[in-house]
Amino acid sequence: MVMPSVAQEFTFNLHHFLGPKAPAHHAMLEPWAKRIEEASDGRVKIEIYPAMSLGGTPPELIRQARDGVVDLVWTLNGYTPGLFPRTEVFELPNVHFNDPVATNLALAELFDEYLAEEHVGVKVLFQHVHAGQAIHTVDTEVHSPSDLQGKTLRTPTRTGAWVVEALGANPVSMPVPDFPQALSRGVVDGGLVPFEIVPALQLQDLTDYQIELADGGRLGTSVFQVSMNLDRWNGLPEDIQKAFLDNSDEDWLREVGQIWASFETVGLKIIGDAGNSHINLTPEGSAAFTAAMDTVVSRWIEEAGSNGIDAENLVKAAQEKIAAHSK
Repeated sequence: MVMPSVAQEFTFNLHHFLGPKAPAHHAMLEPWAKRIEEASDGRVKIEIYPAMSLGGTPPELIRQARDGVVDLVWTLNGYTPGLFPRTEVFELPNVHFNDPVATNLALAELFDEYLAEEHVGVKVLFQHVHAGQAIHTVDTEVHSPSDLQGKTLRTPTRTGAWVVEALGANPVSMPVPDFPQALSRGVVDGGLVPFEIVPALQLQDLTDYQIELADGGRLGTSVFQVSMNLDRWNGLPEDIQKAFLDNSDEDWLREVGQIWASFETVGLKIIGDAGNSHINLTPEGSAAFTAAMDTVVSRWIEEAGSNGIDAENLVKAAQEKIAAHSK
């Protein structure tokens, strides 16, 4: 006997800025949505709309969720400078290194104490980072900050722009979907992105060199969030809220970190197969970058502190939590 299917009582749309071939879509958002649908016994349906297919631009995503234009978004916090000043601490070089699991867990542990107040109008279901920014360049082999002098590099966030400036280059902020065209037109000489995005953007055909610090170290990272319109969240019954929360917990944050780390390997293989040069800096070469990027942390502490944020203690707390969870 075939049992009747359970009626879908709650349908949500989830809007984001990358295409369906990106790991974020098929390896993270789709499995997450499916687990919630199953946990709700079929009462929930989450329809995912990639590549800004519901309209607007990537920087508008968080406002779309706040205003109820969409139910759910996956977005990069740094696309809207000034909205998430405290969360920026996890983007900083010499705070995040290259372990997304550790930083994901630190984000969650410090959320209530430090970060919750800046997430207005949404229910944050989870936040995460990618493995971190590597340097991708056209025609420029990089072994020291001096090799970047006068170059123009794409960056996703204002803290990323500070990194570029600290290394002597010129930053251009843009969402990652715009990066390939900027490379092909010669608008930028390269940019800061992780390796996982290489296949989605075909960066192996647009760049020649990929550079990371010793031991896979990175030049900061980006913070992302999956959030729901707060009114929509508050209108849900407790069992449906539980289905979302149970599938956005610490175990999920660990899994998300592992997903993003694993796709770094995929991107690295693709650039290798394409004949690009993957440069792992020596510890001595990395030290020059690390020293230059110390000024970025100091700059953030000074600016955030002037805006009433307990910045020095927040940097210390973030570093301690990340260290505690690092491999």
